Amino acid sequence: MNVRTTVGQLRDRARRAVRDAGLPSGPPLRPTRRAWQFDVLMALSLGVITVYYGVDNVGTVVVREIAPGVKHVMTRPHGPGGLAFMVGLAVIASGALALRRRYPLAVLCVVTAATLATPQSVLRLTFYAFVIAVYSAAVYSPYRVATLAALPVAVVLVGTSGNSVTPIVPNEYIALLILVPMAVAAVGLRTWKLRHDEGRTRLSALEHRQAEALRRAVEHERARIARELHDVVTHNVSVMVIQAGAARTIMRSSPEQAGEALLAVEAGGRAAMTELRHVMGLLTMADEGEAAEPGAEPADAEVELAPQPGLGQLETLVGRVRDTGLSVDLTVTGPPRPLPPGLELAAYRVVQEALTNTVKHASGATAAVVVEYRPERLRVEVTDAGGRPGANADVGSGRGLIGLRERLAVYDGTLSTGPRLTGGYRVEALIPLETP
Repeated sequence: MNVRTTVGQLRDRARRAVRDAGLPSGPPLRPTRRAWQFDVLMALSLGVITVYYGVDNVGTVVVREIAPGVKHVMTRPHGPGGLAFMVGLAVIASGALALRRRYPLAVLCVVTAATLATPQSVLRLTFYAFVIAVYSAAVYSPYRVATLAALPVAVVLVGTSGNSVTPIVPNEYIALLILVPMAVAAVGLRTWKLRHDEGRTRLSALEHRQAEALRRAVEHERARIARELHDVVTHNVSVMVIQAGAARTIMRSSPEQAGEALLAVEAGGRAAMTELRHVMGLLTMADEGEAAEPGAEPADAEVELAPQPGLGQLETLVGRVRDTGLSVDLTVTGPPRPLPPGLELAAYRVVQEALTNTVKHASGATAAVVVEYRPERLRVEVTDAGGRPGANADVGSGRGLIGLRERLAVYDGTLSTGPRLTGGYRVEALIPLETP
């Protein structure tokens, strides 16, 4: 039973080997223009040399001493027929080498046939072409199984045929001694070249992936900075525009109230500058251990390193909005709990963007902010009762709500917006929390 199993396994392996012999191990080589030119020039040069050799040796007699006192006389082909035969062999064997990179296995078969047909006395006609064909098949052929089978067959046929004498030394084994090591070296060179090309391809793909990842990271960082600047600038500038407009309106009739409005503008400007320092400080922060710039004030450094706003600063935010004349109620339900700074910043930006839109698009309305702490999630809702568009209602890029959704998506949060059935607008954010 074991013998039958072994025989069956060997039969299956043999079938697979025969089947795989016709399958390429890689794409066929596409020679460059320079490679084509080199191969054509080499084939032409070798053809001229071998044809000259054949013409020069028509009808000559060669006497070789194969043993002490024993001589072997060889008559080379003579006459027009012999000349045509030798020239034809030289042209076929040398001309086929022009295709040695594109069709290396076919070239090996053609040159081997020409070498076997070459008379022993003029073996130089095809022997050198045969050496080049063996090397080319080992290095360039994509059919590795077929090539590994064809190389020893070709070498053995040439080495053990009646024409087994090399053009230099009349020894029947010298062809094997030269061609077998050459074939082995060529196969090794081919393997090294394939591994080198594969390694270079993998390295190129890795560099491409790294460049693509870097590009995506840069784009993501640009989008994050754009969101921060949008949230900071839009809110504070909107508040400042409304306060400045109110001051201009009542400056003559009520200078004291106009002065209070201008103080609110100044406070809004300072708040905007503070938050801008927070954002820009993350971009321009010196490396750890690097000395501060000469003339920098310690207070500025402290401002730049201050944390980003969170839910604890909602009362201040709502107060600034109230100064514009918008009635805002702030309600916090549930026991407050420590949250990640990034999550608190996202919730703070939701309230800030919603109130900014209310100031711009619902002037004179009332608004309500609800922050609800639940064990499994944080709920932030901003609603307004509706009103008339403000002076800067047409200012904006439309990226505010999109940026909020991108912020919340980082924490698996969702944002729902839309008009209310009773009038006005509603913005609601739901952010999952880890159960304490």
